[in-house]
Amino acid sequence: MSELNAEYARRAIVEHSRRLAESAVAAGPDAAVPTTPEWTVAELVEHVGQTHHWVAEIIERRISDPTQLPATDMAVLPTDPGEWVTWLSESAERVAKACSDDAFDAPVFNAAGDERSGTQFWMTSVLNESVVHGVDAANAAGRPADIDADVADALITNHLRMLTSPTWEMQRPQSAHAIRGTGQTLLWQATDGGAWFVERRPEGATWRTGTGEADVTVTGPAQSLLLTLTRRRSLVDREATGITVDGEADLAQHWLDSTAHVAD
Repeated sequence: MSELNAEYARRAIVEHSRRLAESAVAAGPDAAVPTTPEWTVAELVEHVGQTHHWVAEIIERRISDPTQLPATDMAVLPTDPGEWVTWLSESAERVAKACSDDAFDAPVFNAAGDERSGTQFWMTSVLNESVVHGVDAANAAGRPADIDADVADALITNHLRMLTSPTWEMQRPQSAHAIRGTGQTLLWQATDGGAWFVERRPEGATWRTGTGEADVTVTGPAQSLLLTLTRRRSLVDREATGITVDGEADLAQHWLDSTAHVAD
C-alpha cells in the first residue's frame, strides 16, 4: 500500500494515456462519455492532454506559489482524431519526464496540502487522471477496463488522501461536512491488494491502511473498488464488479454519494 515506485508510475502514466487515446479514437470525437456525461470524447481527450502539459509546466518551472500557476489551456487538441494517440502520448511523456527523481526533492506546490512532496502529489494525480479517464474512454468505446491491482491500490490511497486533505475541506466544504460522523466506520478491502479503514469523526473523516471491525465492509478486486469509489461503477452492480457488501450498505452508498469530484 506504499507509494508506487516512481519509474513504474511514470511508465503507467504513458501506458494508460496511450490506451485512453486508442479508446477515444475507436469511440469517435462526438461520442458521449457515459461515466462523465457532461463531456464528449473529444473534450475528455483535450482535458487529459491539457492536464498533462499543465502539470509538467508546474514541475518543470518548480512552481511553489499557487498564485503563479500556469494557464490550463496551453495545449490545443488536434482536430483530426488520427493524431490523438501521438498527441496524448507526447503529453504523457512530457509529464512523466518532468516527474524525475531530482524533481521529488524540489520545492513544488502540493495542491492537497498533505505531507507529500509536490512532485509526488502531481505524479499520482496525473496517473489518476490517465487511469480513471482511460476507463471513461474505454466505456465510450465499449471496451473493458484493465487496471493492475497495485496501480488501483495506489490510486485508492490517493483518493482517500484527497478526501481527507485540507484542500478538500477548503474547496468542497459540503462534502467534507457530509462525510463527518459520530464514529461510523467503513472498511474497503481488496481481494488482490490492500485494505483501507475509514472512520467518520465529528472533526472530519480519517483513514488508515489495514483492517478492523467496521459498520460496513466492501470487498472486491482493487480495480472494482477504485472504480466504485470514483463513481465509475455502481455499488449495487455486484455481478459486474465482483464486489460484496457486508453490514450497513446505506453507509457505503452515502460515502459515495457525498464524495463526487466536481468534474464527475
